Amino acid sequence: MSDSKKFVLALDVGTTVLRAHVYDRNASIIGASTEKIQVLHPHPGWSEMDPDLLWQQVQSVIHEAIRDAFLTASDISCMGITTQRNTFITWDKDTGEPFHPFITWQDLRCSSMVKSWNESLFMSVFNKSCRVLYWITRIKRFLAASVLRYKSNQIMHDEKVGIRVVEIKKKTLVFIYNFQLRKRIADEKVNFGTLDTWLLWKLSGEKAFFTDYSCASSTAFYDPFQMEWSPIISLLLSLPLHILPPIKDTSGHFGKCDERLFGSEIPITAIVADQQAAMFSQCCFKKGDMKLTMGTGTFFDCNTGSKPHASIAGLYPLIGWKIGEELVYLAEGITADTGVCLEWAKDLGLFDDVSQTSDIAVSVPSSDKVYFIPAFSGLQAPINDDSACTTLIGIKPTTTKAHFVRAVLEALAFRGYQVHSTILNETRTKLTTNIRCDGGVTNNDFLMQMLADMTKCHLDRSPHRDMTSLGAAFLAGLAVGTFGVWESKEDFIKLRGSEKIFVPQNDRVEKHLEDFAEWKRAMERSMKWYTNVDV
Repeated sequence: MSDSKKFVLALDVGTTVLRAHVYDRNASIIGASTEKIQVLHPHPGWSEMDPDLLWQQVQSVIHEAIRDAFLTASDISCMGITTQRNTFITWDKDTGEPFHPFITWQDLRCSSMVKSWNESLFMSVFNKSCRVLYWITRIKRFLAASVLRYKSNQIMHDEKVGIRVVEIKKKTLVFIYNFQLRKRIADEKVNFGTLDTWLLWKLSGEKAFFTDYSCASSTAFYDPFQMEWSPIISLLLSLPLHILPPIKDTSGHFGKCDERLFGSEIPITAIVADQQAAMFSQCCFKKGDMKLTMGTGTFFDCNTGSKPHASIAGLYPLIGWKIGEELVYLAEGITADTGVCLEWAKDLGLFDDVSQTSDIAVSVPSSDKVYFIPAFSGLQAPINDDSACTTLIGIKPTTTKAHFVRAVLEALAFRGYQVHSTILNETRTKLTTNIRCDGGVTNNDFLMQMLADMTKCHLDRSPHRDMTSLGAAFLAGLAVGTFGVWESKEDFIKLRGSEKIFVPQNDRVEKHLEDFAEWKRAMERSMKWYTNVDV
């Protein structure tokens, strides 16, 4: 392939924004298009996307990105797809028609059902049995199952759709009770897929039905310890495995875009989940490497090597990517409300633009013992309390807007520190002291410096603003065969670059830890607040 044709297209379907970028061999964006994703809320707590509208938007951004690069589809050597995780759909194999809208990972429909399931005799027996099996066998998959709990973040029960969806620790489960849909399943005429699988199906002209290991491992259907769709989950939920897509390597040939869509076939050579894509583009290739993404949420991901981590503190064992014989596992810790907290503070009038918050925070020497607990979606790992409430405590007559802003930023740093400490203590992996950072919130220098101080790590902020999209491009361009744009992962290390490195200031650590101890007291006040988890 001549250098003149070594352009890679990346399609990135995020929670709120849809992007298409065209990259050259230097990882520079030469063409781009963005559209806002329309998330529908037909009822309180429901979160859906219209598949027809999304498909129109996907075609539009791809056309516009190629046009913006002054290229045609025939100039694109390959493309990669990266998506938000666990947003799913089911559709008819024969007609291609969806049975329901996309149900997003943010959907909250039947939280009370989760509470009853978690308190059921079955779950108690299941957890205890797995604990005994782990004690006897020391097989880590039993340790992970011993703390298995349904989460209230996502359950869907809809008579029209005919399915129920359950999330276990941010992983989606579905079971079907509609008799008409069951008949189509019995006839093997139903496909189930997360966003990546459905987009591949549509882009390929309804020919390719696959997912990759990173996307599969983000669902509760997949057993990362056995490397297969879980027959146990299938049995528990009466969900036949044949509706699930076959799994392929993250980087490889998935199919081709139908030439009728863009004027020429474009090979699709990578599918990858969003956080795993960012991990790859940050060049976290070695065991112990860590990546921090702060945007809608805060995501700490650690490369745990060739073995999955069995967590009892709420870390998620994920597959980062699989390329040939290379299989990389991640341990992931999440705090959910990073972006929401800043938007909430902005809506209250504490500042006009998020970019002002760092300067506002340093305008006062401390938060004046005002503490903020970010728990709009409860408290995730290592606290794991869905009934916690958002709290602002310690307000005095002398409290100013600057104290409020500093308290919010400190809270985000404290939660990040908690997750980092959990990964450090639980994985027992020698972690790097250089954490690669990306996401819009990492542009806040005050927050980054505080995290660097507390974790005692160098925080390396990338100059690239869309690491998820770049990861999909890297993986696509790396694909074997005639589509290869880059020769090896070593090329990416040279291309990544660094915008700014935050070095820990040891003289600040003691003060931060004192504030953290007080903040934890406030956090304890916020825990177990809601008696009805539907609130």
